Amino acid sequence: MTRALILGAGYSGQAIARELIEEVEFVAGTTRSTEKAAAFAAIGIEPLLYAGEGFSPELADILREATCVVVSIAPDKGGDPVMADLRRLGGETMPELRWICYLSTVGVYGDHGCAWVDEESPCRPTSARSRWRLEAEGAWTAFGRDRNIPVTILRLPGIYGPGRNAFVNLVEGTARRIVKPGQVFNRIHVADIAGAVCYLMRAKPDGIFNLSDDEPSPPQDVVAFAAGLMGIEPPPEIPFEEANLSPMGRSFYSECKRVSNGKLKTSGYRLRYSSYHEALASMWRENVWRG
Repeated sequence: MTRALILGAGYSGQAIARELIEEVEFVAGTTRSTEKAAAFAAIGIEPLLYAGEGFSPELADILREATCVVVSIAPDKGGDPVMADLRRLGGETMPELRWICYLSTVGVYGDHGCAWVDEESPCRPTSARSRWRLEAEGAWTAFGRDRNIPVTILRLPGIYGPGRNAFVNLVEGTARRIVKPGQVFNRIHVADIAGAVCYLMRAKPDGIFNLSDDEPSPPQDVVAFAAGLMGIEPPPEIPFEEANLSPMGRSFYSECKRVSNGKLKTSGYRLRYSSYHEALASMWRENVWRG
């Protein structure tokens, strides 16, 4: 009996949970919000409150019965909160566990001068949050190795989908076409995160996989394409030097790489949306872009 637990059922975690419901016998997910917990129950996900500050008795019981665990909670300067709580609990906390999937970020690669990177490329993260992610990857890998449990590290780029996309930004007036020559970003539709996790859960591979679409692209092109589908004029282009970005915003533009998904596709996974063109056109056509 497959019993799945998603630690951190946010935007991506809920998409994973909804897909897992169709494949496994039991799915539980954690959230910090009592309102979201009620919504989980309505769609068949066992809701659990968890803020990264100790496991409740209910969550500890689910952990003991879980066969597959997906971790989608970000670390901070104190480390990975889930790992810290597991260490505090001690002992054989997950005796039925057969697989762990840790959702990480392609930010761990740092800047590669817009060259292609794969899972063998050196990691040289520049931001603190990416360094914390790389440390968390190592902690989960060691955890699995010590217990002879396969751990899949799934490195993700920018995530979009219903409710989080260029259409929404255009409607809300927050879309900007910032142009930095040569800059590209990597992205993935949330449906492919759900699809890839379910696919990998069947094989339970040990190791690192990049999950990004086939077309790293300049961000201003995505906005222009969405505006074209909507039949409106895109916002004007803004030179990067004049964009007045926040420090975090500027940090995203300080790195450039093209993330290869070759390893995952060679394993047999087929992307649902190979680029933003197909994904945005589908969301607009089916009127699901609002979420």
